[in-house]
Amino acid sequence: MPATPAMYNTIALVVRPNTAGIEDSVRDVLAFLHEGGYSVVFDTDTADHLNMPEIPAMSAQGIGEKCDCAIVMGGDGTMLGIARQLAPFEVPLIGINQGRLGFMTDIPRDGMLPVLARILAGTHKAERRTLLEGRVLREGKAIHVGLAVNDVVVARGAGSGMVELRVDVDDHFMYNQRSDGLIVSTPTGSTAYALSAGGPLLHPTLGGIVMVPIAPHALSNRPIVLPDSSEIVIEINRGRDITVNFDMQTFASLMPQDRIHIRRSPHAMTFLHPEGWSYYNTLREKLHWNEYPSTDGRI
Repeated sequence: MPATPAMYNTIALVVRPNTAGIEDSVRDVLAFLHEGGYSVVFDTDTADHLNMPEIPAMSAQGIGEKCDCAIVMGGDGTMLGIARQLAPFEVPLIGINQGRLGFMTDIPRDGMLPVLARILAGTHKAERRTLLEGRVLREGKAIHVGLAVNDVVVARGAGSGMVELRVDVDDHFMYNQRSDGLIVSTPTGSTAYALSAGGPLLHPTLGGIVMVPIAPHALSNRPIVLPDSSEIVIEINRGRDITVNFDMQTFASLMPQDRIHIRRSPHAMTFLHPEGWSYYNTLREKLHWNEYPSTDGRI
């Protein structure tokens, strides 16, 4: 393995908890990094779930202040969680897929060490992605603030009726909408919930924000792509058991007249991909665009 580049001296390792058999892969990565002369730390959640007290643990803020990059071993959910926390610190992220889909954790576990060696040696493709920030205002005061890598979702509760929303963009009235909710998505999130609700795919380098209604009452309410300079304000006109979710991981309960202000975050995240990585290859693999009907009559 080549000598440690000056740009990567201390590396954080973030591991999805409660994953059967992951300890062996973690030990392989740790041995590989220590042999290469890197200092390695766990995030506190990883340290709590793995019985490896010899590895120091740091909070997300400590990682942001002390580490040169972070390796995430898990699925896209694990990546989403740490990416939101590290975005203000500009810590680049490397994803090893231990999950199912892996849009953001794109290095397969099989053969991961040679790929890591090349990335840490500087042979990689760096890609920056935007985030959204949202503020929930009640009577003019912020009651919740959150970041989203994928999306901010306003949605009704499972047992309640449709929610009625008013949407303004850049101080211009856009529409009143009756629906099950509204998804406001980054280009990264366009392959997630927004896609399942009928939204378009956006290349991650595009400067856009996608708004996708969830089961709208009026079929003329269609998805729309806005400039990423837009500020979107969603006001709750009517409804029960309404929440706003940031990447489906943090939420606030909403009341009528609450307003959610959403805009592009000043922070961005950087993914380090293997050399030769292609967004189109990822789409083709994850969305099964390269599959053909079988010749034996089975679907």
